[in-house]
Amino acid sequence: MIQFHVDEERCSQCGDCAEDCPAGVISMDDYPRITNEDGCYRCQHCLAVCPTGAVSILGRDPDASTELAGNMPDAAGLETLIKGRRSVRRYSGRDLNPALIDELLDIACHAPTGVNAQAVLFTVVREGAVMKALREEVMAQLTKLQAAGKLPEGLVAQYIGGAVKAWQEEGKDMVFRGAPHLLITSAPKDAPCPVQDTHIALATFQLMAHARGVGTVWDGMVMMALSLYPGLVTRLGIPEDHIVGYAMVFGEPAVEYHRTVQRGPAKVNIVG
Repeated sequence: MIQFHVDEERCSQCGDCAEDCPAGVISMDDYPRITNEDGCYRCQHCLAVCPTGAVSILGRDPDASTELAGNMPDAAGLETLIKGRRSVRRYSGRDLNPALIDELLDIACHAPTGVNAQAVLFTVVREGAVMKALREEVMAQLTKLQAAGKLPEGLVAQYIGGAVKAWQEEGKDMVFRGAPHLLITSAPKDAPCPVQDTHIALATFQLMAHARGVGTVWDGMVMMALSLYPGLVTRLGIPEDHIVGYAMVFGEPAVEYHRTVQRGPAKVNIVG
């Protein structure tokens, strides 16, 4: 049941909800009504577009939503956030407040997904002690593979081999970068576009994290470790029918950046 309800006292009969419905399942009689519940995408466009807050769906109270007018970031601030974001590879090691992690994940789950599947799974390490044990387990496995000569040739052997050496000789963590937290996004293989959904979710998490002073880095070394230690995916509780999108480590930065970098111009292909 999608629990579509219209407050007739609030409804101005403007028809925006019917016109904007991407599934085309809302029609206007005197007031909006659903013509095909099974066809509803559950996107809540109807709730969001209603100017008077008359539409409720999925049991959601429109008055519990945030009004967009007067609450959106200005373009200059958003530009600075995007340009000022840095990949952080130095962390204090202190755990973040679990409530902050949960807040970031609850925001990240608003990222768009293909056909509004909303199937992205966020696998997160919330405690530094758990991360420490995971780090030691993974490094022990990678060390064993290198000693047995089982690392693939090429860049994987170069990067992982270097990480193992740094771990053995200096106790330096080049895989997880000493971060206290790990986030891996995955989605069911039969989702309409699982890989794209997981990447968009991580990008959304990353921008909000940096807005809250949390450092992040897209961690290709963790992805290499996952490919070399397949049992780790199961160990982390990621379902077998999921595709792993990507991994990100995050935490309180031990470095502060003071200005944006200067890139561009953008590589643009104009279609005439």
